[in-house]
Amino acid sequence: MKTSYASYLLEKVRAENPLVHNITNQVVTNFTANGLLALGASPVMANAKEEVAEMAQLADALVLNIGTLTKETVEAMILAGQAANEKGVPVLLDPVGVGATTFRKNAAKQLLEQVNISVVRGNAAEVAHLLGVDGWESKGVDAKAANGDAAALAKQASIALQTVVVITGKVDVVSDGGEVLSIHNGHEWLTKVTGTGCLLTSVIGAFCAVGEQPLHASAAALLFYGVAAERAAQHTKNKGPGTFQIELLNALSHTNGDDVVTLGKIGGISHDKG
Repeated sequence: MKTSYASYLLEKVRAENPLVHNITNQVVTNFTANGLLALGASPVMANAKEEVAEMAQLADALVLNIGTLTKETVEAMILAGQAANEKGVPVLLDPVGVGATTFRKNAAKQLLEQVNISVVRGNAAEVAHLLGVDGWESKGVDAKAANGDAAALAKQASIALQTVVVITGKVDVVSDGGEVLSIHNGHEWLTKVTGTGCLLTSVIGAFCAVGEQPLHASAAALLFYGVAAERAAQHTKNKGPGTFQIELLNALSHTNGDDVVTLGKIGGISHDKG
């Protein structure tokens, strides 16, 4: 995939203003909504069981984030996911902290079994926990150590889960079980601000809403988001993550297709592992 395709999809998002339905965690609701608005998408944050199915069918993408779960939230996610499937609306799963508790593991398992998921986006520890693979540690909802091959893990997970898998880290990787793409943009301060990963999943949702292939739409979103993070960091040197958070929202609004073409760094990974 070329950076020019990421530029094309970015402009398409801004032209079509896709509605992204988020059933997400309480910590990131405001940041996610503002980030989608800055991008040029339209967010809705509906999670009541009484309306999620109807809202999901009106949306252009549905994002399910298990960061702050309740039994009722899981039920709402399943209802929304199945309704989205009926309409052909792409569904994305962010398995936040899936390895932390049995409840989270069971919830993710239910969603993967009962909903057709287009994209799973997580850190390496989260994706490894979905598969029951050793070699990756977690601490709470964060990846603690990277002791394995993220590209191989993404490919293995994509095959096992039958979906596109995005693993974010120092280098982001995305796979559909055959092709594996690597994105080399971003900034370390993304790990210092709560909600940047959750927002990224919703940004991927916006790109999937206008792109035909979840693999390339996901890679395009990662390129855009990584470039925006780098631009935000340039404006916040010696200031810290608080200022970076605000500048990231600004960068999501100001980063254009030419920036993505010029600054985007994408590669392919070819191996038979996983």
